Amino acid sequence: MADIITGLLIISASTAFLALLLEIADRFLADYGEKTIRINEEKEFVVKGGSTLLSTLGQNKIFLPSACGGKGTCGLCKVKVPNGGGPVLPTETPHLTVDEMMQHVRISCQLKVKEDLDVEIPEELFAIKEYRVRVERVDLLSPEMKYFHFKILAPEEGLVFKAGQYVQLEVPPSELSKEPQFRAYSIASPPYEHETMGLIITKVPGGVVSTYVHDYLQVGDELIARGPFGEFCLRESEKDMLMIATGSGLAPIRSMLHKIYREGAKRKITLFFGDKKPEDLIYYDELHEFDKTHPSFTYIPTLSRTTEEDTWDGEKGRVTDLIRKYIPDNSGIEVYICGVPAMVQSCNDLLLQKGIPQENICFDKFE
Repeated sequence: MADIITGLLIISASTAFLALLLEIADRFLADYGEKTIRINEEKEFVVKGGSTLLSTLGQNKIFLPSACGGKGTCGLCKVKVPNGGGPVLPTETPHLTVDEMMQHVRISCQLKVKEDLDVEIPEELFAIKEYRVRVERVDLLSPEMKYFHFKILAPEEGLVFKAGQYVQLEVPPSELSKEPQFRAYSIASPPYEHETMGLIITKVPGGVVSTYVHDYLQVGDELIARGPFGEFCLRESEKDMLMIATGSGLAPIRSMLHKIYREGAKRKITLFFGDKKPEDLIYYDELHEFDKTHPSFTYIPTLSRTTEEDTWDGEKGRVTDLIRKYIPDNSGIEVYICGVPAMVQSCNDLLLQKGIPQENICFDKFE
C-alpha cells in the first residue's frame, strides 16, 4: 500500500511539474504575434497574442464581468466566440452547459488569444466604465470586515448604478502579487450617492485583494474600479419582500433598503441576516433603526455559533431555520438572497419546497 501511495504521489508531482513547465513555456517562449479580434462584426482591433481574452479585452477598455479576478472559478466572463479559439478547455467545461458549448460560448479568462477571433459581446457591456477612486475613510465593522468609503475622482459624473450591482476593484502589484489583481465587490452605499462608493470587504485567508485592502490600503490611496456589473437588482413589483443575507452579502441588500425607503415604498419587507457571533452582526444598530422607523420593515438576525459567554437572547441557528420558522407555504413573496453559494442554494431549495416559484427568487452567490 505504501508503494502505491508513493507512486501516486510521484505521478501527481510529475504531472504538476510538467503543467508548470508548459505554462512557463507558453508564457515566455511562445510568440503568437499580432492577432485580430472582431467584436460583433463591427469593431476590430489588433492585439498582441498570448494573453487571455478577458485581459486582452480589458486592455482595450472592454470590461467583462468577473467575480474571481480571472481565476476561472466564477464562470461570469462568458462570451460567444464563433470563430477561432480552438477547442473548449477542461477548465471551462464546469461552467458551460451543452447548449452553451454548441453556441460557441467560452470562458474568456481561460481562452488565450492565439489566433484571430470573432467575439460576440452584449451591447450593454460597452457602457461599463473605468473609475479612479480614492480612499476617504475606513470603518471596522467586525473582526474580519471593513467598510471602505471611496471618493469617485473620475469620470466627473461619478458612479451611476442600480442597487444590488457590483464593481471590480483592482489593486496594484505588491509583495502579494507581481501583477495587478482584481475582485468583485457589491456596492453597499445608496445608489443616489454618485460621487462616493462604499464597499464591504471581508478579509479572506490567502486572498490577494482582500489582504491588500485590509493590510496595505491607506486613506488617500487611489485605486481603479470598473463597473457597474450584475443583474441582482430590485424588480418592479408590489409583492411583499423577504431579504436573506449572511456576512458581507449584506452589502447589496443595504443598498437596496436605502433606495426603497428613500423612495417611500410601503410594501412589507423582512430581512433575515445570519452570522456566527454577536461581534459579526454588521450594521446591527442601523438595521434596528430601520425596524423602529419603518413599520413595514422587520429585521431578524440569527447567530450560529454563540457560547454561554455571549449575551445574546435573539434567534440562534442558520437563516434556513428562520425560513422554516417564519415563512408560510405558498406565501407569494418576492425573495432576494445574497451570500456564499452553499447558503444561497440551501435557501433557494427550501423556498421552492415551500411553494415559492423560482421566478420569485433572485439571488447573488458570493464566490
